[in-house]
Amino acid sequence: MTAPAPIAMLAELTYRCPLSCPYCSNPVEMAAREKEISTELWVDVFRQAAGLGVLQLHLSGGEPASRRDLVDLVAGARDAGLYTNLITSAIGLTQRRLAELDAAGLDHVQLSLQGTDADMADRIGGYNGGFKRKMQAAAWIVEAGFPLTLNAVVHRQNLHQLPEAIEMAVEMKARRIEVAIVQFHGWAMLNRSAMMPTRAQADEASRVVAEARKRLKGQLVIDYVPADYHGDYPKRCMGGWGLSGLNVTPDGLVLPCHAAQTIPTLVFDNVADKPLSDIWYHGGAFNAYRGEDWMQEPCKSCDRRKLDFGGCRCQAMAIAGDPAATDPTCIKSPLHSRMQELAQGFSTDDTAELVYRKSP
Repeated sequence: MTAPAPIAMLAELTYRCPLSCPYCSNPVEMAAREKEISTELWVDVFRQAAGLGVLQLHLSGGEPASRRDLVDLVAGARDAGLYTNLITSAIGLTQRRLAELDAAGLDHVQLSLQGTDADMADRIGGYNGGFKRKMQAAAWIVEAGFPLTLNAVVHRQNLHQLPEAIEMAVEMKARRIEVAIVQFHGWAMLNRSAMMPTRAQADEASRVVAEARKRLKGQLVIDYVPADYHGDYPKRCMGGWGLSGLNVTPDGLVLPCHAAQTIPTLVFDNVADKPLSDIWYHGGAFNAYRGEDWMQEPCKSCDRRKLDFGGCRCQAMAIAGDPAATDPTCIKSPLHSRMQELAQGFSTDDTAELVYRKSP
């Protein structure tokens, strides 16, 4: 198929991060600092992305504030005409640095939330004092006039705090909260036994979100990523593989999604070697699961194939061992019952300890 132009790009500026979140989506084997691409190459990539059709640039990591050139990168993105969103733990942000980012043209800040109190947040993030610093930074972000989104990753150990997280978003004057039940890729895959929600928790989360959306309509936008392992149909992952977005890693690899490196058969191009447009339109990794030609049954003849594109390729790889298989979340997958059994087993393991993310 002829691919449409992408509208969003995630720039993972670094894998360095002061937090050690056990659900981190970064790969377990991470590129070291000395392999991070330069300021100049990042700015050139931003220009190429804008020329390709990208409108929104999400600056992420790791912790993007770990890059000393963050202000220069934001300025380069603004010069390229991109809308910039900083995805941050807020550790490393000062009031002065926020003012510099504002002057450079930063448009939006997305703040991660590990829990609604210091005990929970600092334990999950693996950083003592992190919650206090995050709350101070949130006040500075709003005071500076940035639109604020809270990103609340929830799991078995903190799902009981979901109502408080939504109220916290209101109190902090956030415009949006993303409630994401942890997706089991990267470090989270090592923590399924410690973090898998129960079916009752997943159902309650959906109820809480539905009630809050109704109650706070017009005041707070609530995005919701439900629990895959307890679902009956897969989500439209990345808006379809290679159809709307792309990721660039700290060392310059271009991925169709943040977890794509878990598929061992794929080979990824690097922005240091090829133009971004060539990678997007002609790269083997992007064309591997783009459109419908790659689909097997039951996806190939399913009425939902244009809605969810067969679901998540990385989840199919993780559970089925075949990235072209139907996402086992789907009730039509022959492995759906197996996924439900896994969810039941992992969610009732009270002995598992958290495996914390390690920075490169």
